Amino acid sequence: MTGNEFRFFLSCDINLPVTFRVEALEGDLQDPSNSVEDSKNWSPTSELYVECALYIDGVLFGLTTRTRLAAIEKPCRWNELVTLSAKYRDLTANAQLALTVWDVSRPRQEVAVGGATLRLFNSKKQLKTGKQKLRLWRGCVGDGAIATSTPGKVPKTERGELERLEKLLNKYERGQLEHIPWLDKLTMKAMELVKEEESKRSGGTHLHLIVDLRTFEHPVAFQELGAHLLMQSPISPCNELVVVWDPEVGRQNPCENKQLKLARSVTRGMIDRDMKPSANERKEIQKILKYPPTRNLSGEERQLLWKFRFSLMSERRALTKFLRCVDWSDAQEAKQAVDLMRRWAKIDIADALELLSPLFESEEVRAYAVTVLERAEDEELHCYLLQLVQALRFERSDKSRLAFFLVLRAVQNFDLASFLRWYITVELSDPSYAKRFYSIYEIFEDSMMKITVNGREDCVGEKMWQSLVRQTELTAQLCTIMRDVKNVRGSTQKKIDKLRQLLSGLLSELTYFDEVVQLVSLMDRLLKSVNLDLHLTPYRVLATAQDEGLVEFIPSKSLAQVLSEHKTIVGYLQQFHPDEAGPFGISATCLETFVKSCAGYCVIMYILGVGDRHLDNLLLRDDGRLFHVDFGFILGRDPKPFPPPMKLCKEMVEAMGGAESQHYGRFKSYCCEAYNILRKSSNLILNLFHLMAGANIPDIASDPEKGILKLQEKFRLDLDDEEAVQFFQSLINDSVSALFPQMVETIHRWAQYWR
Repeated sequence: MTGNEFRFFLSCDINLPVTFRVEALEGDLQDPSNSVEDSKNWSPTSELYVECALYIDGVLFGLTTRTRLAAIEKPCRWNELVTLSAKYRDLTANAQLALTVWDVSRPRQEVAVGGATLRLFNSKKQLKTGKQKLRLWRGCVGDGAIATSTPGKVPKTERGELERLEKLLNKYERGQLEHIPWLDKLTMKAMELVKEEESKRSGGTHLHLIVDLRTFEHPVAFQELGAHLLMQSPISPCNELVVVWDPEVGRQNPCENKQLKLARSVTRGMIDRDMKPSANERKEIQKILKYPPTRNLSGEERQLLWKFRFSLMSERRALTKFLRCVDWSDAQEAKQAVDLMRRWAKIDIADALELLSPLFESEEVRAYAVTVLERAEDEELHCYLLQLVQALRFERSDKSRLAFFLVLRAVQNFDLASFLRWYITVELSDPSYAKRFYSIYEIFEDSMMKITVNGREDCVGEKMWQSLVRQTELTAQLCTIMRDVKNVRGSTQKKIDKLRQLLSGLLSELTYFDEVVQLVSLMDRLLKSVNLDLHLTPYRVLATAQDEGLVEFIPSKSLAQVLSEHKTIVGYLQQFHPDEAGPFGISATCLETFVKSCAGYCVIMYILGVGDRHLDNLLLRDDGRLFHVDFGFILGRDPKPFPPPMKLCKEMVEAMGGAESQHYGRFKSYCCEAYNILRKSSNLILNLFHLMAGANIPDIASDPEKGILKLQEKFRLDLDDEEAVQFFQSLINDSVSALFPQMVETIHRWAQYWR
């Protein structure tokens, strides 16, 4: 969905029963305003239930529904899902829920604690969703009349700060407001104080029933069943904006669709074969081919590419765009597209990864992408292995061409086999895809067991598979050791001694794990491919379960520790690489390594939007290489307020000689060069992220489309190389200005980030 599209459902199209959850009753059951005599009738052991009734245009619809009994607590909780006999398509604009809380603690007598009525559509004819806090009318039964006497909504004249905060809380719980853990905790505490103040002010006389209405992927607009006409907008005597729901948004125009079919008919193939685009059409096509993979094509753009498909067959960049133009539900059109695809100029691996994304369901297209991947060397395949395993989720069959390709390559390379097995093992814990990955796991095991050397059956494959299985056992032992060491009380030295004791006898059994190469490793590879080595440190990581894994240890110290022990970064490097003739008493090679690694990580951290940077997760090696660890926050999410655009601390700039030094000038030059190199590979990086859309990575899984667009924005694909250099230099300048004394408030906030 593009940024300017708005999607919604129509209530008449939803053939699902009306459901909601009755959660809790808040407030004191005993009314403080009651007389002493009335208070005697109240029982502290009362049992309550909620009666739910649906009213359509003021008339009871279907049977009433009751919740289970709940004993009095504070708050009294049911947390029960209620399903009514009516369906959403049956609702009218005046549909209401009448809810009544009943007390059955007295023998042979039911007493109405209070009732409330909730309109299911708001004033804009949009279905209400999420949590609703209804004020109960004490002693009354919920009234389902159109002009109800028991409205659950607090009158506007009585609404205060608490009602405003609860409305925002509802949006927060539905994911419409960003989650910032440290700020959320403070906000929740402040809300509790507001609630206490409100309770004191009202004297605790109000009872509230909390219900949670069903939510949908898109807003639901009211429309009568069978109407399929635009609703009449309410006529207002004053000048104000009126929301009009268009039921045809997102639907195809039958006339345009027919014209499109005629233009794409097989009989036009002979005519289109000799057609060449004009100068303006060529310009428009080149513009389309530069679109990132996240960009949706308009109807006119799709028709333009289809029209000149034959003349574009020599342009390898055009294939993925052309395949997006195909109507795969049309058998003849799909057959023609597949035939052209097989004769198209060979695409590169970045485009092949795009064809394995969820956008392409055709088995022929996905199989073609695999044939392109077959050209990749094992080292390059390592870079994409994690994402390719994720792409198995999008296949139509458990025994897909991609699955057999990965297994075939893994049985020929033990390192690939080790990581493929771990990646599949982690996916087995996802119930949605467990069956598929169990099937692939069995194929993998069978293929490994059949491995022979020079045609001899000497159990080589079986031994290799047992070696892989042994890794799981060793990992389990390591996790147990980790927990035991964590529980040791005393000094750090005691923990180290305990660790050595537990590891003795186990280290000799550990199997070697090669890297799981992350996106940092991929970017390092892309930079080195054009002879730019920025001395990055892509340490090895291996996930062994959803919440467990192994991380390679790199001998280094955190910047916090370096500054604590040596006061400055320069002082630390002088200890290992002293050179009286070199800059700042350090060897020139060591300082250059430091400058390059700072530049490389500044660019990569900016592109990936890595947050929560501080002096404890910036590490420095004794050869001058700086590197980042702990990527728990990506794509712009940061638990700290006011994060600067570039992750560059004051001590790093001072180690280069300050913002006016020649070393700092080279740092900026390396940054801009690296940024433009990575921009040229933006499609590859975006496609890899797209393949991870189904992974359980919070910053991606919560909204994959939004996450990928955030990443795309960082590349500034609207700029040429020269403009990109100016843009990135301004980012660096703004961030560095934030590190030194300034009078501007925003810069002051950025400076606080590193404290």
